[in-house]
Amino acid sequence: LPVFLSKPLARPVHLAFSYDEEVGCLGVRSMLAELEKRSNKPALCLIGEPTSLQPVLGHKGKLAMRCKVHGAACHSAYAPQGVNAIEYAAKLICHLGDIARDLAHPALHDDRFDPPYSTIQTGLIKGGRALNIVPAECEFDFEVRALPGFDPQAVHARLESYAKNELLPRMQAVSAQTAITFERLAEYPGLATPPDSEAAQLLAAITGFSEFSTVAFGSEGGLFDQAGIPAVICGPGSMDQGHKPDEFVAIEQLEACDAMLLRLAHHLHQA
Repeated sequence: LPVFLSKPLARPVHLAFSYDEEVGCLGVRSMLAELEKRSNKPALCLIGEPTSLQPVLGHKGKLAMRCKVHGAACHSAYAPQGVNAIEYAAKLICHLGDIARDLAHPALHDDRFDPPYSTIQTGLIKGGRALNIVPAECEFDFEVRALPGFDPQAVHARLESYAKNELLPRMQAVSAQTAITFERLAEYPGLATPPDSEAAQLLAAITGFSEFSTVAFGSEGGLFDQAGIPAVICGPGSMDQGHKPDEFVAIEQLEACDAMLLRLAHHLHQA
């Protein structure tokens, strides 16, 4: 900061701090809404996620959903008289697996990413109260990690169509009170900044690397890009040391980041 303040920069530098990035990029949205109202938008957003200071131009988007299956309880000795919410949730989860296999088709691959296709996984499930009771309730959470350009809502729409057209008629033939509902938990878009863009070329200049890559994790970059603000990702540290006990960023990485920001300050001084 003292270096930026000491230079008569041709372009200003703004620091943006947000909250709840880990649970759906929630905090940044109000700031972006405010920036949308302004005529002079930022020329570039540099997101300091840990990339070992390698220039990154892309990541997948994410959609997180909760599905609730409302069945009909009865004594397990008379199981056909009830609607087993766990069993119907299992059918939905298996259908998600079918959709995931379709998304993994080689024709849909983008080799810039690892894995090179959009993925789906079910991460949480709960339901039932006792083994001798047909469970009336079951819910599960699933996520879609979508390649840039693929709308993850298509997965939700396909699952909801399966629920409505295939499963609900069977459930409601036993009990009219049964239902399947969906709730969106979190969503953010993917990022794919063109390598020939001004933002990418500036990132190459201040990092010294002309080859760009992507990351598997998400960031707020897609939201900035969606708001008309080019976004790139580059920061000290590595996800190899992140999201685990005693996570850390090496001192050498912080020093190298300082050097990168000095080059940015010099570039903005010359601009």
